[in-house]
Amino acid sequence: MPRSAPPPYQGFEQGPIRPPSEADSLLIRVTRNCPWNRCAFCPVYKGTRFSLRPVEDVKRDIDQVADAAARLREAIDARAHLSREDISRLYADFPHDRTEAINAALHWASGGFRAIFLQDANSLIVPPAQLIEILEHLRRRFPWPLRITSYARSHTVARIAQADLDAIRRAGLDRIHIGMESGCDEVLSRVHKGTTRDQQILAGQKAKAAGMELSEYVMPGLGGRDLSQRHALDTADALNRINPDFIRLRTLAMRRGIPLVEDWEAGRFVKLTDVEAAREIRTFIASLEGITSYLASDHILNLFQEIEGRLPEARPAMLAVIDRFFALPPAEQTLYQVGRRMGIFSCLDHLESTGRRRQVEDLCRRYGITADNVDTVITEMMRQFV
Repeated sequence: MPRSAPPPYQGFEQGPIRPPSEADSLLIRVTRNCPWNRCAFCPVYKGTRFSLRPVEDVKRDIDQVADAAARLREAIDARAHLSREDISRLYADFPHDRTEAINAALHWASGGFRAIFLQDANSLIVPPAQLIEILEHLRRRFPWPLRITSYARSHTVARIAQADLDAIRRAGLDRIHIGMESGCDEVLSRVHKGTTRDQQILAGQKAKAAGMELSEYVMPGLGGRDLSQRHALDTADALNRINPDFIRLRTLAMRRGIPLVEDWEAGRFVKLTDVEAAREIRTFIASLEGITSYLASDHILNLFQEIEGRLPEARPAMLAVIDRFFALPPAEQTLYQVGRRMGIFSCLDHLESTGRRRQVEDLCRRYGITADNVDTVITEMMRQFV
């Protein structure tokens, strides 16, 4: 039976998310949505269908951005900046259906044309030969030094032949971001992650063996109260076996309508308080041994943004931040929690800032926030960030 023709090209596309570290990157959509899409904690892509974009469509997206980027680079080289006239002329000279690609090129220019991120949730599911074709086209159209990165699932990477991963790296994929979330099999099963601890470890080791930079995401709180200790210890142990380049914390936040929230509201899952999550994070960091990863806490969901640094040297300072929080009286802990989640505090030292502190105290008085109800308030706040 003859294979049906692919749908016609619909124009330049970009997906809904990318890692915070890719904020300045050019986003090139290779797949649509998530091929798994069953994680109980994730609100993204629910109600959508996964699909691979035709390679020729991806290459057309790349070509459209490349044409606009070439014009922008010429203007910057000539004047060291972009004028309003340069931008207006760019929109006027290209067809109207290239507006989205021009917008992407302008955003990329503001970040210095330094990096490209392949979307959506798991670009490594693209057959290796096709992904290599896309990567080689990117390198041809953008021949200057740049970083190319992508999200990937452990389950997918673990199943790719090492020779294919090596070839993908040679073709230009520099870094992959993997949502490990947990290295505990019981937690992974509970939240329907669709992978196992062994697959997590194998995938990380294979990515490193291919010469790719590896960024692993960990989700404090995902084990709930009953599995908190195992979640911390097993996840640290898995990462100790991988030694990723980056470990990034993304504290659990829940939005109504996702399965884990239903479990929580039904009493089947007990969500950690901020203080309990802080204890879990301390256990996790203290258990990271024999690795040289850079640990970052670069998200508003995290209580401690200032926990950051290269292991093992930075570990004492990171643990000291958490211990300083534990030493605070409950009223001061509450003040910090609210100030952090409102974006007024970014470190514990901001408790000593008179202006910032007054802002948070006024908010606590206005909304009646106390040590007795702060965790309920924080849960509602964090729902807005997902």
